[in-house]
Amino acid sequence: MNIVIVDDDCLVVQALKTILEAGGEVHVTATGENGEEACKLYREWNPDVLLMDIRMKKMDGLEAAEKILKDFPEAKILLLTTFSDDEYIVKALKFGVKGYLLKQDYGSILPALKAVKSGQTVFGSEVVSKIPDLINASEKYDYSAHNINERELEIIRLIANGYSNKEIAAELFLGEGTVRNYLSSILDKLQLRDRTQVAVFYYQHK
Repeated sequence: MNIVIVDDDCLVVQALKTILEAGGEVHVTATGENGEEACKLYREWNPDVLLMDIRMKKMDGLEAAEKILKDFPEAKILLLTTFSDDEYIVKALKFGVKGYLLKQDYGSILPALKAVKSGQTVFGSEVVSKIPDLINASEKYDYSAHNINERELEIIRLIANGYSNKEIAAELFLGEGTVRNYLSSILDKLQLRDRTQVAVFYYQHK
C-alpha cells in the first residue's frame, strides 16, 4: 500500500513513517508539511491513502481535503489529529473524508489505513460517539425543498442509523437494486457524495 503523509511536525512524520513501514505492508512514497504540499503530492503520486494532519500552516488539512476531493472524488483521505473537535468532524464528513482518527490512537492507524484503502469509512471510537450529537438545527428540516419524498426520507433515516442497502431493502420490503436507485436519487437531490455524507446531513438537519 502506497501512502503519502502530510504533517507540519517532522518528528510525527518520521515516527509514523517508521511505525507504518516496519511491517512491510506500507510504503511511504512521499511526505509533506502543509495542505498546499498535500494537494501537490496527491496529484503527483496518486497514493492509495493520504494520511494528513488538520492544523497546519499555509493551508490546513480540511481545506486541502476539500480541494483534493473536488479534483479526485475517489481520493481516500484519513485525517489524523489531536483535536476531537465537533466542527472539524462535521466538515471532514461533509467533504467526504474517509476517516478521522486521533493521534493518540497509534495502534489503530495501520488497521484504519487498510480499511480506508478497501473503501470503508473509519472513525475513532471517541469521534463516533460524538456524531449523533452533532445536531445543530433545532427546527425540522424541510426535505421537500429538495424534492425528497417520504420513501426517500425513510431511507435517509435508515442510512443515518447505520443500515446497509441489504438491511434497508429487508426493512422496507424493497429490492436491493431499488434501494440503490433511491440512494442515487438522494445523493443527486442533496448534492452529496456518499452515504456517510447522507448520515451527517440527516443529523445536522434533524
